[in-house]
Amino acid sequence: MAFDIEMIKAVYAKFPERIEAARKAVGKPLTLTEKILYAHLSQGEATGAFERGVSYVDFQPDRVAMQDATAQMALLQFMQAGRDQVAVPSTVHCDHLIQAEVGATADLDKAKDKNKEVYDFLSSVSNKYGLGFWKPGAGIIHQVVLENYAFPGGMMIGTDSHTPNAGGLGMVAIGVGGADACDVMAGLAWELKFPKLIGVKLTGKLSGWASAKDVILKVAGILTVKGGTGAVVEYFGDGARNLSATGKGTICNMGAEIGATTSIFGYDEKSEAYLRGTDRSDVADLANGVKEHLTGDVEVYNNPEQYFDQVIEINLSELEPHINGPFTPDLAWPISKFAEAVKKHDWPTKLEVGLIGSCTNSSYEDISRAASLAQQAVDKNLKAKSEYTITPGSEQVRFTVERDGFLDTFGSMGGVVLANACGPCIGQWARHGAEKKEKNSIITSFNRNFAKRADGNPNTHSFVASPEIVTAMAIAGDLTFNPLTDTLTNENGEQVRLDEPTGLELPTKGFAVEDAGYQGPAEDGSRVSVIVDPQSDRLQLLEPFQPWEGTDLKGLKLLIKAKGKCTTDHISMAGPWLRFRGHLDNISNNMLIGAVNAYNDETNTVKNQLTGEYGEVPTVQRHYKQHNIGTIVVGDENYGEGSSREHAAMEPRFLGVRAILVKSFARIHETNLKKQGMLALTFANPADYDLIQEDDNIDIVGLESFAPGKSLTVVLNHADGSKNEIEVLHTYNQGQIGWFKAGSALNLIKEKND
Repeated sequence: MAFDIEMIKAVYAKFPERIEAARKAVGKPLTLTEKILYAHLSQGEATGAFERGVSYVDFQPDRVAMQDATAQMALLQFMQAGRDQVAVPSTVHCDHLIQAEVGATADLDKAKDKNKEVYDFLSSVSNKYGLGFWKPGAGIIHQVVLENYAFPGGMMIGTDSHTPNAGGLGMVAIGVGGADACDVMAGLAWELKFPKLIGVKLTGKLSGWASAKDVILKVAGILTVKGGTGAVVEYFGDGARNLSATGKGTICNMGAEIGATTSIFGYDEKSEAYLRGTDRSDVADLANGVKEHLTGDVEVYNNPEQYFDQVIEINLSELEPHINGPFTPDLAWPISKFAEAVKKHDWPTKLEVGLIGSCTNSSYEDISRAASLAQQAVDKNLKAKSEYTITPGSEQVRFTVERDGFLDTFGSMGGVVLANACGPCIGQWARHGAEKKEKNSIITSFNRNFAKRADGNPNTHSFVASPEIVTAMAIAGDLTFNPLTDTLTNENGEQVRLDEPTGLELPTKGFAVEDAGYQGPAEDGSRVSVIVDPQSDRLQLLEPFQPWEGTDLKGLKLLIKAKGKCTTDHISMAGPWLRFRGHLDNISNNMLIGAVNAYNDETNTVKNQLTGEYGEVPTVQRHYKQHNIGTIVVGDENYGEGSSREHAAMEPRFLGVRAILVKSFARIHETNLKKQGMLALTFANPADYDLIQEDDNIDIVGLESFAPGKSLTVVLNHADGSKNEIEVLHTYNQGQIGWFKAGSALNLIKEKND
């Protein structure tokens, strides 16, 4: 479980020289983001003034972290790379496959039995190739990383879109697909388009009901779900220094909901306190030795408009608690306006369930503040009107808050403690009655609230807030309740008011844990066997994708023209499908079943051009594949937003889709498509989306001279004999074109290691 102190020393040793070289190359002071990026340029990448949002740059991350759902495919790919050990420190965290149903103990026992085959595979493959393995029940990947591995000034990639949580400790931490993780574990550089920079200046200090969660809820309302796309959000100012390290982690975590590449805070006294509080004083000592490099230059923060592409300012002293939703995390409502919005939009006012925890809000501070409200409910003879669940972020947090009495407090209020896992936040929730599809409301301290995400019910109105607000709302059982101003009737018929929540950033008696759930790798992995049963329906060894045939793509059928929002949840659903994350053939049966067909406004029903009949998307695609006919998928804006899951790219590739043509892509998904040898294309004129007809045969022309910055032509051959030729754009550089020609990035890795 060691945090690789020698690696951290090596990172800090190169900071002064590299950052000074970057200042000279750029010719101006540097933001914190720029400092860390320049310090992590890969070998052979010359320091230069890279153009933000344009230049592709090679980096060398310090470590890789993977959650169990995505680690399966990442490690199945790594096994094909020809290496004996991972090239950088890497860990696997078993947090996604545990379904919440009854309570922590029963749910964990059931998951261990149900997922034994997957856990044994991940344990053995980690043991063989030198990865740290965090067992089921150890905790949620992002909380465990923050407690054990994140360090100021470091660079990490993780196979989960909320990897930026580590930005709370000053780390550039970026969510990627498993193919990217495979590359870095194989010793290759990792490529990223040099991001734009959004500066958020925080002034003042939080008080009362306001929390760090409210900062990002407000920012989400300002920037929307795609306002941060292609950008890093860097927080600074006196207000930033007043926030706890875990509070900063909350803000960075949910930055994924605005499409940001990552988010980050500078190193300060709060960061140091958290490092020392989590038994990493040696890291704090090292960070103190280079702390001038672990924050942006003074000139940058004094005149942010000159150095950031966009600047937002928020006064924490004036910040109201927010509630965001339903159905999207950027629909932001200050608490003073929320009741009015509930009534105006006829959202169900009765609150069925309040859920706190998740990777976003499961720190000691979060739980202690929520527990202060639960204690008030007990003391003031209030009975919670809604169901209430608590998801601790790690075994260390769970053990500590149990020791300090908080779990007993929640129990007295009627709360149910779930396993240290993602659970309802990612759809791993066996919610009784959800199958009835009834209109209802829930409120969570999670990060995402897309339709059907939590419980599979499209009529569940899910709202996002801080753990404090969620707890207060669960006590009231009414979405129109404002805990800042309203009273409640207790069991004695008395009117009582909830006092402001209180809590501690760190436990006064320190953290404690008996078994954190960590397994170190074998010293000699060559003696470890990794066995995958050929008859398994959970795991399947991979076969390489075929290389490009060297010609333009002609006669492609339109598989689906997706209308409106099409997230990775729509492309490759989670929930019950998580069990197939290591079996590409089986999980491909969920491909695009959540996307809305523009021609009939229905999901999972598209026209089969060979039969003229309508069928389920995967079934129709398999029919095309059987007849050796390629297809194309057309989409709308921000296609592929949401989770980093690479299955959303691998499934279409596996089933024979050759290209994805959209108005715009979410960053991670576009990269994932490229890694798998797919064509990821955008309309030069977004209005051309309307030209595509249901029975089109489609050609992609210009591939024989495929080159960076050079557009391609798509020919739409309509059923009536007419045609349209439209220009389409791409963002491929020369290396990525190499991936396309080889059939995938992994194919090139294998060639180099053979």
